Amino acid sequence: MLSKRVIPCLDVRDGLLTKGVRFRENLDLGDPVEAARRYYEEGADEIVFYDITASAEGRGIFLGVVERVAEAIFIPFSVGGGLSSVSQMRDVLLAGAEKISLNSAAVRDPRLIAQGAEAFGSQAVVLGLDARRVGPTAHIPSGYEVVINGGRVPTGLDALAWARKAEELGAGEICLNSIDADGTQDGYELDVTRMVAQNVRIPVIASGGAGRPEHLFQALSDGHASAVLVASIVHYNRHSIKDLKEFLRQRGLPVRMV
Repeated sequence: MLSKRVIPCLDVRDGLLTKGVRFRENLDLGDPVEAARRYYEEGADEIVFYDITASAEGRGIFLGVVERVAEAIFIPFSVGGGLSSVSQMRDVLLAGAEKISLNSAAVRDPRLIAQGAEAFGSQAVVLGLDARRVGPTAHIPSGYEVVINGGRVPTGLDALAWARKAEELGAGEICLNSIDADGTQDGYELDVTRMVAQNVRIPVIASGGAGRPEHLFQALSDGHASAVLVASIVHYNRHSIKDLKEFLRQRGLPVRMV
C-alpha cells in the first residue's frame, strides 16, 4: 500500500498566511515562508499554497512568495489561485512549484486541464474541487455541487461528474474541499470524499474540516482518501505534523516518518 500523505495547506492573502471558516472571517497568521519551513522540518509530505483571492480579483499569483517558499522546502509543492492559462502555469512551475492546482478557471474552460497535462504531464496537474452539499437533484445526482471563486459562485455542476471529467481530461490528482466543513474543525466531509475516491482512478486529497487526529484517520480509512490537507489543526499549534503522522502510524496506516 502506498504511504498516506499529510499535506499542510497555506492559504495566502496579500502575502500573508491566513485562515478562515468556510472561506470567511479570515485571520492573518504570519509569514507563509516560515510556516512552510516549519512544516517541512516536521515531516510534511508536500505543501499546498493557495493565493485565495487571485481568482476573485482577476490577477495572477504572487510569484515572489511562491519563489520564497520553494527555496525553503525540499518536498513537492503545489500552487493554485487564479491560474487561467498555460503561460501562468509555466510561470508557477518555473518559480519552483512541482504541481499546479486548477479550480475556478478549469470550470469555466475545462480545456485548461488537458492543456496543462499535455504541456507538463498529468502528474503536475491537480484539480482543486470545492463542493457544497445541496442534496440530490436531477441535475446534481451526487447531492454535491461544484462552487467556484472561493465558494462564492454556484455552478450547477455535479461534483462527482466534474471529478470524472477532470480525470478524463488529464488531471493527475483531485484535491476535494468541502465548503461546508472548511475551517470548522469538526471533521472532513466523508460522504463526498468516499464517493469521489471510489469513482476515480487518480489520488484524492481530502480537504476541509480537520480538527483532531481522528479526523485524519477517518478520511484516510473510511473516506478512502490518498492524502489529507491540514490547516487549522497545525496553524494554531494544536498538533505537529510529526504527531499527526505518529497517530496514523500507530493505527496501522502507512506513513512516511522523518
